[in-house]
Amino acid sequence: MAAPWWRGVRGLFSLLRSQPAYRPLQNEVPRDVLLFQNERGRFFATLGLFCAGQGIFWTSLAVAALSRPLIRGPAEAPNQGNTDLRSALWRYGLAVGCGTMGTLVLGAGLLYSLRSVRSIMLLAGGQQVTLTTYAPFGLGTRFTVPLNQVSCMAHRGEVPAMLPLKIKGRRFYFLLDKTGHFPNTQLFDNTVGAYRSL
Repeated sequence: MAAPWWRGVRGLFSLLRSQPAYRPLQNEVPRDVLLFQNERGRFFATLGLFCAGQGIFWTSLAVAALSRPLIRGPAEAPNQGNTDLRSALWRYGLAVGCGTMGTLVLGAGLLYSLRSVRSIMLLAGGQQVTLTTYAPFGLGTRFTVPLNQVSCMAHRGEVPAMLPLKIKGRRFYFLLDKTGHFPNTQLFDNTVGAYRSL
């Protein structure tokens, strides 16, 4: 007759054998799951219009600086060659400055809208993630990457406003605004919100 403690151990082993084998949390995703959503389409449409307006404004200033002045000085003024050189340098410098300013404003607005995340969807099976970002004017662009190529650089509780997300093969960080909605925080923290060495 077996000792009572041995029967308890055998019962525990049989219970453990009847349980399904351990599977990672990602493999338990039977269908697509929304992990993050932030709807700010109106803001990004306004940002696109603002950047386009700034680009047109600074470009017109650069063109106006390059065009010859309408009022000419007297033809027989002394040191005419020296004055023309200063005037040309001033005009070209102003045109380059205006063109640079317009390019910076347009580029910053474009980069910010392309790197701001609208939604993150964990696809069925848990091995791939679809990110939707705001394109210029809030039109949106979507791409799918493997989950092991996504790394969150900080925990949700560590950052006050924006959560930086690094994707292997992409230059800049993607930004998740914390005012957005996290429908499944635990699944987000275990999949997309985890830090990975890329």
